[in-house]
Amino acid sequence: MNSTPTPQDGLRSLRDHLVAKATEARALCGGVVDHAAIVRLLGERSVVRYPLGVRFDSQPLAPGEFACLEALGAHPCDGFCLFVHPMFETAVEELPLLIAYYIPSVNYGEIVSHEEAELFGSTLMALPIDEYYSRVCAAADAVERLC
Repeated sequence: MNSTPTPQDGLRSLRDHLVAKATEARALCGGVVDHAAIVRLLGERSVVRYPLGVRFDSQPLAPGEFACLEALGAHPCDGFCLFVHPMFETAVEELPLLIAYYIPSVNYGEIVSHEEAELFGSTLMALPIDEYYSRVCAAADAVERLC
C-alpha cells in the first residue's frame, strides 16, 4: 500500500478545507453574508488569512475585468488590495459574491484556480455552485458591455 499522497489527494484536501472555512465564516455571520458581513469577514484572520482591502477603482483592471487582486508587498502578510470596478460600489447584493471569489487567492496564493474560488464563494454565500458561477459571470459580462 502506497501512503504517499497524490496530487488528487492534495486537491481534495484543499477543497475540503475551503468548504470548511467558508462554512465557518458563514456561521460567524449568523448564516447571512451580506455587504456588512463580508466587510467584517475581511478583518477576521480565521477567514481571510492576510489583510485585504477593497478599493473601487477601474484603473488597474484589464478590459472586461470586474476586479483584480494586487499584493501590497513582497510577502502576503504585507496585505492585498482588491480593486473592484466602481459600477459595483453600490451593488450591495453582488459585491459580497465578488469579494468572496478572491478570498481563496489571498489565503492560498497561486495554487487555487477558478474552481476553488467558485467552491468557496458558493459555500460562503449558500448558493448552488452553478448559480454562484452565473452571477459572477453576469458581473463580468456587465463590465464587458461597458468596454
